[in-house]
Amino acid sequence: MNSEQALVAAIDIGGTKIAGALVGAEDGLLSRRTKVPTPAGEPGETVFAAVAAVLAQLRAEPQWARVTRIGLGSAGPVDAVRGLASPVNIAGWRDFPLVERVRALAPGLPVVLTGDGVAMTAAEHWLGAARGRHNALCMVVSTGVGGGLVLGGALHPGPSGNAGHIGHISVDLDGDPCPCGGRGCLEGLASGTAIARRARAAGWRPADGDASATGVAAAARAGDPLALAAFDRAAQALAAGIAATATLVELDVVVIGGGVAQCGDVLFGPLGKWLDEYAALSFVRGLEVRPAQLGTDAGLVGAAAAALWAGGRRGASAG
Repeated sequence: MNSEQALVAAIDIGGTKIAGALVGAEDGLLSRRTKVPTPAGEPGETVFAAVAAVLAQLRAEPQWARVTRIGLGSAGPVDAVRGLASPVNIAGWRDFPLVERVRALAPGLPVVLTGDGVAMTAAEHWLGAARGRHNALCMVVSTGVGGGLVLGGALHPGPSGNAGHIGHISVDLDGDPCPCGGRGCLEGLASGTAIARRARAAGWRPADGDASATGVAAAARAGDPLALAAFDRAAQALAAGIAATATLVELDVVVIGGGVAQCGDVLFGPLGKWLDEYAALSFVRGLEVRPAQLGTDAGLVGAAAAALWAGGRRGASAG
């Protein structure tokens, strides 16, 4: 890391942990990492106290003098215009004034709030698998399904900061109701939770006690037909959502990260098969799908990249 470059203080807020780091504004390298567990079941003020503790640790670093802005990445939905966070998995935060509260702890610094799917997209476009691409869909397929868009070479968060939230595209018109209020949402069919649920409903039982999507993936790699069918159904739903998005906006590449993507060929194999069927028009046929590259760093790098993009720096729009 260039010892003289400006820094972004990045905080990544999820349902299990709140992480922080100082991120180089030129090279995206992370330093001075810290994290605390997310008290997700506690009142909103208790959750914010954990965020404040992470910020306090970063502010105590000598390098803080080079921090020019703060980037917040949060599980969504978010309202980037008003600076509010309402993560589904943090019950105590509903329209929580996150930007205002963080700004009060670091007067004078711009504070930018970004949803976690958009943050992951900003990270992968800046330094990862979508680098140099002008039109990309980046997805997180894990406990839930989220995403973000790069269009025309720039991050496209949308007016509220939630554009690209592909997990709540309906891919099954007669599907089950979704907690979001919709029906047949992609998240309900392709998330890790959905894969494990579908396999168990079909009669699959883990040999080693791991009934999660990771356990289903292990069984699928061993040839278990019920586990393979669960991943095939998830891949079909993903293909439908990806093809619809690509048809609407035209894409150069799709990047998929998150725990389910780490299952490898048991997901990407059937996904390619189903994309051949759903992405049939000439301008979407053969769409490139790549695994994400930044792993667990994507949330922090992306929070910084989105903050730089909002401030007019190259960051997420580099390529």
